[in-house]
Amino acid sequence: MTRPTRRDFLKTSAGLGAAALAAGVLPRALGAESAAPGGQMAIGLVTYQWGKDWDLPTLIGNCEKSKVLGVELRTTHAHGVEPKLTAPQRVEVKKRFADSPAILVGLGSNERFDHPDPKALARAIEATKAYVRLGHDVGGSGVKVKPNSFHKGVDHRKTIEQIGKALNVVGAFGADFGQQIRLEVHGSCAELPTMKQIMDVADHPNVGVCWNSNAPDLKGEGLEHNFNLVKDRLGATTHIRPLETPGYPWQELINLLVKVDYRGWVMLEAGGAPKDPIAALVHERELFAKMVAKAQGA
Repeated sequence: MTRPTRRDFLKTSAGLGAAALAAGVLPRALGAESAAPGGQMAIGLVTYQWGKDWDLPTLIGNCEKSKVLGVELRTTHAHGVEPKLTAPQRVEVKKRFADSPAILVGLGSNERFDHPDPKALARAIEATKAYVRLGHDVGGSGVKVKPNSFHKGVDHRKTIEQIGKALNVVGAFGADFGQQIRLEVHGSCAELPTMKQIMDVADHPNVGVCWNSNAPDLKGEGLEHNFNLVKDRLGATTHIRPLETPGYPWQELINLLVKVDYRGWVMLEAGGAPKDPIAALVHERELFAKMVAKAQGA
């Protein structure tokens, strides 16, 4: 297995916020580079529910038809891109994406670093390293992980420090393979002040926040304040729900992403299963484009 050069790393990373790793793959791959703020971000798909039952050829085909080209592959789903793949199988996955306009943005693991049991924590770190190797081999640019929970009888600060230190370990490991570590805002750690505390410990530049569009984003002083807590550490993936879902200020979020000139993937993480997935993806892509244009014109 060949390790990536620095040039490879810059080519395959969408970057940490506006001031860190270079945003190489997105505009070149999509031909969508624009000088306007937010002009180098695009919509993608997380295979959460939409896509979970699609094998890899079907998934890639549906991305092509809908022109929602970036994809984050969740573990355990029908496309079967898992650490158990053999070397030839990994080559085949990489080739399928290389032969398509669809882009493998990364892998969505369920690994978390809150375990009170040191052995369980060590297993989570090693499992994350396995996803990092897989991501490198199949042509992705990062691995999503979770923080994730506070446990009874364990001081919150201890858990925050443990999560942050574990992220530094996997972040350094991931950098050697050109794989960004993307910490999803998730679980009982999902309040943004908590995420900021974790990221203050996890100071490795290859660790970024995967904004997850949760209800707690609106708590306290509101969305903009909470967004600003982590805006300088945003990773290459941001998760959204369908953009007409009530109860969340989607236009305000897009405005904030445009304001910081976000250069990553805004990825649809949708529940349920639409009757016509291609039409549903096209609809979300069109809504996203309108919201970005509105934000850019504000």
